Amino acid sequence: MAEMTDVNAREVTFRGGGFQPGTRRGVGLAVFVVLILLAEWGTRSGFISPLTLPRPSDVLLTFQELYQSGMLFKHLGPSLTRLAVGALIGASLGIGIGVLIGLFSLVRAGLVPLVAAIFPIPKIALLPLFVIWFGIDEASKYALIAFGTFTPTVVATYAAVDNVDRVLIRMGQSFGLGWWSIVSKIVVPGAMPGILSGLRISLTIAIILLVAAEMLGAEYGIGAYILQAGSLYDLERLFAGVVILSLLGVAVSSAVAFVERRVLRWRV
Repeated sequence: MAEMTDVNAREVTFRGGGFQPGTRRGVGLAVFVVLILLAEWGTRSGFISPLTLPRPSDVLLTFQELYQSGMLFKHLGPSLTRLAVGALIGASLGIGIGVLIGLFSLVRAGLVPLVAAIFPIPKIALLPLFVIWFGIDEASKYALIAFGTFTPTVVATYAAVDNVDRVLIRMGQSFGLGWWSIVSKIVVPGAMPGILSGLRISLTIAIILLVAAEMLGAEYGIGAYILQAGSLYDLERLFAGVVILSLLGVAVSSAVAFVERRVLRWRV
């Protein structure tokens, strides 16, 4: 019996981090480097057909040509402008309406069914409709990106507001805080992690819609550049455009992560 007591009383050492994600710098970059080296080896050795995948070194030379000719910024500039304007409009409206849905029952009853109806619609399928409504110029591109960013942002925002701990709200009421103080000091900060997570997804969708919008009636832009390269079956230019989009996605994700670190300092 004493032996069993000794076994049960044995100290259990702490081995975990509480599921706290740790930082492993350089691992992601190492994965990319390994994949690029494998692709270079495969295309040079003939294991991978050049009709399937271009050499990464040739894609790098295409980047150099784009930069030296000035065409890189001529395509990248309009794309960044369209992405910034459309995503800013869609995300701002999405966050505002999402907070209203989370706070007011009447707004929730009126708008949640509407959001649920338009959320599953493939936004790319609506591109011809936006062209009819807003024309083939910039307005239709802004509208498509804004609409595609709006719906996931609304859903993520009101879900984040719903998930704010009600105990904190009751504590604020017990201490005599007014409605606006509770919203600004408890609800919005508590919902911010969910809002930023939804924004990360929304901006990714915005990049996808940007490419689709630029493939219709755009002379310059990353989407137009990819469409031109695909029509000529120029794999080096095609993959250069894809890499630009990938880097743009990484930059957007890094920007959201930077905002998270600044805004969510209170979270341990």
